[in-house]
Amino acid sequence: MTHPPTPDTVTRHGLAVAATLAAFIETEALPGTGIDADRFWSGFASIVATMSPRNRTLLERRAELQGLLDEWHRARAGQPHDHAGYRSFLTDIGYLLAEGPAFEITTADVDDELAVFAGPQLVVPVTNARYALNAANARWGSLYDALYGTDALGDLPPSGPYDTERGGRVIAWARTLLDDAVPLASGSHADVIGYRVVDGALVATSSDGRTSPLRNAMAFTGHRGSGSAPSGVLLTNHGLRIEVVIDRSHSVGSTDPAGIADLLLESAVSTIIDFEDSIAAVDAEDKVGAYRNWLGLMDGTLTETVSKGAQTFERRLAPNRSWTGANGSPFEVRGRSVLLARNVGHLMTTPAVRDANGAEVFEGLLDAMVTVVIAMHDRNRPAPERNSAHGSVYIVKPKMHGPAEVAFACEVFTAVERVLGLATDTVKIGIMDEERRTTVNLLECVRAAKSRVVFVNTGFLDRTGDEIHTSMEAGPMIPK
Repeated sequence: MTHPPTPDTVTRHGLAVAATLAAFIETEALPGTGIDADRFWSGFASIVATMSPRNRTLLERRAELQGLLDEWHRARAGQPHDHAGYRSFLTDIGYLLAEGPAFEITTADVDDELAVFAGPQLVVPVTNARYALNAANARWGSLYDALYGTDALGDLPPSGPYDTERGGRVIAWARTLLDDAVPLASGSHADVIGYRVVDGALVATSSDGRTSPLRNAMAFTGHRGSGSAPSGVLLTNHGLRIEVVIDRSHSVGSTDPAGIADLLLESAVSTIIDFEDSIAAVDAEDKVGAYRNWLGLMDGTLTETVSKGAQTFERRLAPNRSWTGANGSPFEVRGRSVLLARNVGHLMTTPAVRDANGAEVFEGLLDAMVTVVIAMHDRNRPAPERNSAHGSVYIVKPKMHGPAEVAFACEVFTAVERVLGLATDTVKIGIMDEERRTTVNLLECVRAAKSRVVFVNTGFLDRTGDEIHTSMEAGPMIPK
């Protein structure tokens, strides 16, 4: 039966939708995607109708297996652990699955930040716009600031004004990094008094008048300003880039023999925008706030006013960084992390949408539909400005118990793609390995997502918690 709308809800294809959520979807999320409201809601209603029973069955299977595990342990209370018998039991009840034949992961159109570069990945709550912008912009970070302001040098900075002795240690540490990562053919970066570009190669001049190219000429990636006196030099090591900022008018650069004011390191190449553990979205208003920030990240419009002391400024997504290549041609490098949306798992429900029987819908179904349709805004942006240069949509899926639940997640995304007119496997998924039934069947979990998977990531706290929960009846856990 269809429940009549209340002052706070509207009816959409048999679903009772919070009015605030419906208004956001229809007036903010959908315009510009080519998807009209009727198509969205009819498609989502169909997904709710077909996927909800299967979702419940998977949760019932979780409870069934946990009950069997509890019974097994209770029946053997006080006895030595029988490892062989326990393993056989897990196999018999379908908890531990046989591994199938070798297979190939066929995921296509994955950005280099996830497929090639070995770089840091951040996780940040979607509901805090300032944090989300900071994380997205953490693709590039000041090495000088990081060294000066933390205990990375072995001690904390003194209070008060700039400490020149500490600053000298920072500069020396940074020069050692350059010698290690992008060494000169002869000499040290610590002795350089100037850099210039000659015939497409970087040449360093030392204080004794000698010149030297890089030991690996290919490490020179580009420069800013004139070749004879560049304002910036871009170097690459293991796919990650180092920007040497040259500014002799800067307070630091003016005292540096080479005019180096800072080193900017390519840092967080990807960031998980979290709709799950790091936030509390308990109602429609909370969900809309989260979705609105994701929309701002995907269409590039998210801003946040920040106050520091007497200063107020607006934080926004960083632009790409422009350079002149070694061959003299202009090019850009990304100024932002590649963003992934972490949806909730299969367990949670939300009062933001209720089905025809008045039951809360599974929040994971709502997240899948809304975060993907919002990501379509990114696909419509000019290629250099996109989150994904390939037009892919990256979703991280947590709290999945075994390959059947991974397969279900993939089928949900297939259904979402069908409703939104996206090619199959446009949505890529990161599998969170944080439940024991996933860990012990990890190969089969990856097989279930072999055309979508982009990474496997372990959530250590959740994984430890599930280990304790799964074996609660086995007795006390030994602390690590």
